[in-house]
This record gives sequence, C-alpha cells and structure tokens, in this order.
Amino acid sequence: MNKEAIQFFTARITQASRSELVVILYEMTLTSIEEAERSYMENDLNNFDKELKAAQRNVCELMSALDYRYKISYDLLSLYLYTNKNIITAIVRQNPITLQKAKAVLKKLLAGFEEVSKADTSGPMMRNAQQLYAGLTYSRGSLNETFIDSSNKSRGFIA
Repeated sequence: MNKEAIQFFTARITQASRSELVVILYEMTLTSIEEAERSYMENDLNNFDKELKAAQRNVCELMSALDYRYKISYDLLSLYLYTNKNIITAIVRQNPITLQKAKAVLKKLLAGFEEVSKADTSGPMMRNAQQLYAGLTYSRGSLNETFIDSSNKSRGFIA
C-alpha cells in the first residue's frame, strides 16, 4: 500500500465508529489484494508477497474481533477462514488466481457492513483524537492540501 493510502486509512480510523472500523478493515484488505494483483502483473513478486501478507493480517484481525456470543460470528469465521485459505494459496503458488474468490467474499461482506455502519450512531471509538478538517488551495502549478485541528485553540491569531 502506498503512503497516500496509508495516510487516508489512518485519518479515517481516528474518526471511525466501531462498525466503520470493520468497513475500513475490509477496504484495507481489498486494497492490499488489488495492489498484490498489480504487483504480480508487473512481475514484482516481493511486493506481491508483502501485500498478500498484509491482507492476511487484516483478515486475522477480523477473525480475532468476532464476538462468539452471537451465532453469526461462526458464519463470519467460516467466511474469513475461506478468504484466508485463498490468500495463502496465492502466496504459496505465487499466482493470484484464487484471489478472485477472496475478493468476491470480501466485497459482499463490505456491502453489508457499509449498511450497518450507516445506522451506527455511536460516534468515534478513539477519544481525544485530532479532529480533521481538510481544505484545498490552488496555486500556479500545484494543489495544496491543508488539515486543521479544530480543538487546538492556540493556532492562528487570537483577537
């Protein structure tokens, strides 16, 4: 995953609710798988392996976050194990063919959890995190992005 994608996901994580964190993990996993596929097409097997191991860590995180007091957790576990098996197969064979199955499962789960996260009004999981506001400024030949922390009252001029 490139630096910009990491910064994007990091900023989203600081502002995410519990269900939005699951959505972000799905998106990070899919991004890693797609990056691995691009690396394979470019014959960069080291990055292919690196990205798939990152995707595998994300799937393991999803498995460890399951609450087994609910029956649906066991169904999700079997889907995560299936996805993990396909990622491992791609790593061992150094071939992305099985990744299509993993992506199909993750995309369906992502769509479901996106709907759940829309109804989640619990607020951000991280407390005392920097509130981010983004703005773009244009100048000749460049585009600048600015982040402002609204809770930091010592910035700027005080009248």
